[in-house]
Amino acid sequence: MEQDRDLQLINSINDGDRSAAADLYHRYIGFLTALCSRYVLDRNDVRDILQTSFVKILSSISRFQYRGPGSLKAWMSRIVVNESLKFLQASRKSGDFKEEFMKDSSETGEEPEVDDIPAGELQRMIRELPDGYRSVFNLYVFEELSHKEIASMLGITESTSASQFHRARNMLARKIKEYRNSLNR
Repeated sequence: MEQDRDLQLINSINDGDRSAAADLYHRYIGFLTALCSRYVLDRNDVRDILQTSFVKILSSISRFQYRGPGSLKAWMSRIVVNESLKFLQASRKSGDFKEEFMKDSSETGEEPEVDDIPAGELQRMIRELPDGYRSVFNLYVFEELSHKEIASMLGITESTSASQFHRARNMLARKIKEYRNSLNR
C-alpha cells in the first residue's frame, strides 16, 4: 500500500537509513523527471534541478508531516516545481515575460479537442511553448493554481498570467490543428 510504503520510507530515512533514501529516489524519480520536464527543456538542466530538489527533500524530510496517501508525492512535486521555476527565473534575462507576452498577438478563439491526440505528442507541443507561456500553462492546468497564485510565484501581474495562459492555449490550439492537418495529408 502506498501509504504504508511512503510512511515507512520517511521513518527509515529519518532513522538514518541510506538505502531508504535511495528507495525514495528510485520510487519517484520517473514521475519527478516528467514533472520537471514540463517546465525545463534541457535534460542536463532537468538533472541539475532534480539533484537540487532531492537535496532539499532529504534535508527537510524530518520536518515533513505525512497527511495520508499522496501527501509525500505532492510535497516533493511542489519542491520540484518551485526549483524548476527558480531555474527559469534565474536563467532568463529580465523582461523575457514581457517579450513573450508581445510575441504572439494572434487569437484563434477555439477550444481544441485533445482526446484523440497522443499524450506524447501533446507533451511535445506544450514543451515547444515559450518558457513564460509554458510555465503559466503548466501551473494553471496541471498544478491547478489560480492566476493570483501564479502571479505571486512568478513575480508578474494576474493579468499577465491570464494573458499568457490565454496565448499559450491559442498557440496549442494552432499546433493541434496543424498536427491534425498533417495527418490528413
